Amino acid sequence: MVENQFIGTWQLVSWENRDSDGNVIYPYGQDAIGYIMYNADGYMSVNIMMANRSNFASEVILTGTTEEQAVASQSYLAYCGNYEIQSDKIIHYIATSLFPNWVGTVQERFFQFEGDRLVLSTPPLSVSGKQQTAHLTWERVNKLQDYGIQFV
Repeated sequence: MVENQFIGTWQLVSWENRDSDGNVIYPYGQDAIGYIMYNADGYMSVNIMMANRSNFASEVILTGTTEEQAVASQSYLAYCGNYEIQSDKIIHYIATSLFPNWVGTVQERFFQFEGDRLVLSTPPLSVSGKQQTAHLTWERVNKLQDYGIQFV
């Protein structure tokens, strides 16, 4: 049996979108925060967000003004589902997603391992009328680490 190198938890190092002119865009900033997890049972989950997102005025979950909710959803990406490895691609079969249009779709990612890093890239996508490819670099999480997040 071939070892599945994806299994584990990976922390986002960078997310760059590159257009056909060579311009680099950072959709959630150069300090975006995220994790992607691949389990041995064939399920995956990814969460990415902008750093320093604003809190809602209310401390009660599932509340917030329409504006607060809109800003929160525009600064966060999340989906999960099954995955399948195919030669140089990993296929994500989306079961749930913050972006409803992705539910029930297939997302292909090209992959490359570089030591403790995993680079995932997309086929060309049309973003704001321009062709772009997303390049996400992840680093394997091997132990509990202090990421500067304060828990109350």
